Amino acid sequence: MADQETAGLSAAELKKKRTFRKFIFRGVDLNQLLDMNNEQLMLLLHCRARRRLSRGLKRKPMALIKRLRKAKKETPELEKPQAIKTHLRDMIIVPEM
Repeated sequence: MADQETAGLSAAELKKKRTFRKFIFRGVDLNQLLDMNNEQLMLLLHCRARRRLSRGLKRKPMALIKRLRKAKKETPELEKPQAIKTHLRDMIIVPEM
């Protein structure tokens, strides 16, 4: 009987330890970042990223975003999307990714 109580207690403690770190970018929570449109997001980025996004994304970055959206759409809920391979090292990371 005591073993079951300690087992239940240890499971609760393990779950409590497994809290995830809250992601904040420049004082804005992840959920709020995901709800932002590109113009609002650009206000949070540094000058070089703002300039690049304001001039528009070319073919390869747009293709990457399209593949990421497709992989995310095909994934069942509560699972990670499949990894997407790319060579775009200079792509600006946006919350949508």
